[in-house]
Amino acid sequence: MGPGSDRADDPRAASQKPAPITGSPIAATGLVAWHGDLMARLDRLGWLRDLSDRLAAVLVPARERHQDNLAVELLHGGRWIGHPLHPALSDLPIGLWAGVMVLDVMDRDSTPGRGMDAAGILSAAGILAAGATAVTGLADWTVSDEQDRRVGLFHGLINTVALGLQGASLGTRMAGHRSTARALGAASLAVTAAAGYLGGHLVFTKGVMVNRVAWSVGPRRWTRALQDADLPDDSPIAVEAEGRQIMLYRQGGSLYAIDNVCGHAGGLLSRGTVADLTVTCPLHGARFALADGGVGRGPANQPQPVLPTRIRNGWIEVRGSQPAPRRPAHERK
Repeated sequence: MGPGSDRADDPRAASQKPAPITGSPIAATGLVAWHGDLMARLDRLGWLRDLSDRLAAVLVPARERHQDNLAVELLHGGRWIGHPLHPALSDLPIGLWAGVMVLDVMDRDSTPGRGMDAAGILSAAGILAAGATAVTGLADWTVSDEQDRRVGLFHGLINTVALGLQGASLGTRMAGHRSTARALGAASLAVTAAAGYLGGHLVFTKGVMVNRVAWSVGPRRWTRALQDADLPDDSPIAVEAEGRQIMLYRQGGSLYAIDNVCGHAGGLLSRGTVADLTVTCPLHGARFALADGGVGRGPANQPQPVLPTRIRNGWIEVRGSQPAPRRPAHERK
């Protein structure tokens, strides 16, 4: 092998010491880690923790008292929409307020008057959309936990500041002070972008409101999960098969197997209650039918995966939704 080989088994390359890495500007300045440091600093804010606890003490019990109300479930998006409503609504004020800036840049009127212009109409529409977005976001906030709840609260506070700036911008615009209105509108959009960054962190980094079992497909073959004699009637049991957490339940001679990790926020269904062949998640009260995983009540919005079951040689066996393909006959012994 000639000099400079990239093969790991090259003796000459293996005997050479790796050249020291000259400091990368990105690594040296911490540009790849600042977001993690920022979230850690936010989580250490004492006033934010205190405010989060105070609000949760009031709002979470209120949601739990009314969680059977259809309107409360719709605020989360519910089984009818199929995903959370808040992220979809959040695009509206951002888009409308961005349109305000575009119209302001294109405006060439040297003597603006009082009243509502096209940019003002978009600003007002964005304010209305922001109100609806805030309500749905608050509903989602009540079913979050720990650090996610605190970051989510800060996200909401920043959005409130942006809403206030946009309201002030609309007021000064209608009064005829267009230059001030444009400055306040630009500031509002900048603050909205900062709040959007925190929202992106919650979804893409922390997985808030993301289906926790979207990739659960195994085991690929029939796999022993529990001895048949160890599963009593009307008592949920948590088992594991090839790394997948499963809840087993038996009633009237019928076996049921459902993914034990709640798709909404990762609660263990085996620690919840079962009534009328419906299991209730102990974290936020989502309900799933054991027969087909259908959502009976939010905040979950996707069915819970169920697994086929059978009893062989005294064992309860389960199989995932994607069994391994059969080999050609000439390859089987």
